[in-house]
Amino acid sequence: MRLRKNAPALIAAVLTTAATSPAYAQGQEQGQGGDTPGQRGNRVVQPYIEIGQVVSAELSPGNDVVTFTQVAVGVDINLQGRNSGAAVSLRYERNIGYGDESVDTSTISGVARGTLALVPNTLSLEAGGLAARTRFDAGGGTTANPLVREDAESRVYSAYAGPSLNTRLGQVDVQGVARVGYNRFEADDALVTQQGNSVDAFDDSVTYLGQLRAGVRPDTVLPVGLAVTAGGFQEDIGNLDQRVRDLYVRGDVTVPLTRSLALVAGAGYEDVEISSRDAVRDANGNPVIGADGRFVTDPTAPRRIAFDVDGLLWDVGVLWRPSSRTSLQAAVGRRYDSTTYYGTFTYAPSQRSAFALSVYDGVSGFGGVLNNALAGLDSDFQAIRNPVTGDFGGLVNGTEGQAQIGGLGSIRSAAFRGRGVRASYQRTMGRTTAALGAGYDRRTFIAAAGTVLAPANGLTDESYYIIGGLSREVGQSANITTNAYINWFDGAAINSDVTAMGASAAYNQSITPRLVGRAAIAVDYFDSEFTAQDFAFATALVGLRYNF
Repeated sequence: MRLRKNAPALIAAVLTTAATSPAYAQGQEQGQGGDTPGQRGNRVVQPYIEIGQVVSAELSPGNDVVTFTQVAVGVDINLQGRNSGAAVSLRYERNIGYGDESVDTSTISGVARGTLALVPNTLSLEAGGLAARTRFDAGGGTTANPLVREDAESRVYSAYAGPSLNTRLGQVDVQGVARVGYNRFEADDALVTQQGNSVDAFDDSVTYLGQLRAGVRPDTVLPVGLAVTAGGFQEDIGNLDQRVRDLYVRGDVTVPLTRSLALVAGAGYEDVEISSRDAVRDANGNPVIGADGRFVTDPTAPRRIAFDVDGLLWDVGVLWRPSSRTSLQAAVGRRYDSTTYYGTFTYAPSQRSAFALSVYDGVSGFGGVLNNALAGLDSDFQAIRNPVTGDFGGLVNGTEGQAQIGGLGSIRSAAFRGRGVRASYQRTMGRTTAALGAGYDRRTFIAAAGTVLAPANGLTDESYYIIGGLSREVGQSANITTNAYINWFDGAAINSDVTAMGASAAYNQSITPRLVGRAAIAVDYFDSEFTAQDFAFATALVGLRYNF
């Protein structure tokens, strides 16, 4: 069937979304970043300083009450141009306590995503960053940590940058992407031993991604569209010198069926390998653990292969784009020597609402997940923060792409095959703005036999999460914001299941054009099978914010 000449929108969609499609990269998780901002002219640069008094009461199992002063400085930036854009929310917070057992912490948190047009509509530079405070549980899981308690705090950092290309050479469309990322996890007590089973916590990693695709549209050479793609992904994990490497080359055919629907099929060759070294052993053959609580890598040990697959990959799917505001890509095929499913669906009926859904499947380490989640954000958003602690919980609003970083899930250092689904929805209704994110993540770990990580091979950790935020203007000079979250972590280790949930509300009243009075309250609940008690906290804040 030949494509109608007055229906170029579908073909353009096929070619311009190819670099982001899971069919051409390592599952949905390894695609290119978010959309390039359109013709917008927003410019917001808002630095601020806050000071507040916080009271945190333990409701269960004890009844301790701590009081501390919170001082914070930060900046919120949203700059949007015709071909470039950036959104940044960065905050430094200092909590000053009183007494021997007081809270005394310093935290940097935030999220950033930007696109800079080097050559308009052809070559751009993309970058993103994340800093978040989390809670690290003994079973290897991470959850939101709004409790402002030093003994529960861990920190996650991630950043990436790289160019993206979208051009045309004669009748051949060319798209490419390259990026380098760095990721780090910090915890005051990284060593966790649970009933004889040790969980080695992720330390840091460097990721590399590259992809180049060249294709011709239907009715150019043949009635169908043709394309060739080559690319690769690698993550070098600091723990035990682990390496995840995925290289592939493939050809694809696009068969238009109607003006808005096309069949896409492809096949090619892949070479996927995961390897590591063993830990240093003492005289008794036991692994040596360093001062940071992690296994000490033996650089002289031979590299052990944990996963090695090379051969045919293939998939078939559909692309449906009935309008510029609705897009569906879905595919099923074979990769990593097994069946795989992935796809994306976006629906933005107006500037006031947007829905996004993605199903992913790929191999990586913890750092690869962070970099890919950052790259999935659009460059136009406002971060949603906990009004009491100021923490960024992973949810944003005002974006046309994915609106969440999502649950961090397992913090094990071992590489894994990650499969799951995540969805986000944002809507503005008059003076009210709401955002909701939800997801499921399943990680099956891959480790080499004969190494200290071997017991983790084949284990599966699962996590589920829901995050929500709502704000409403009250009159001309006040607003109310509410947040809620719930995380479930189902770990493979014994007694590692965790449930964390909480809700918060804040009232902000302008006193002068720049000075704002603030009052907020939060309630949080934490249940871990690792401990016999459940924990519940109530926290309240009163303070002032000055906007420069």
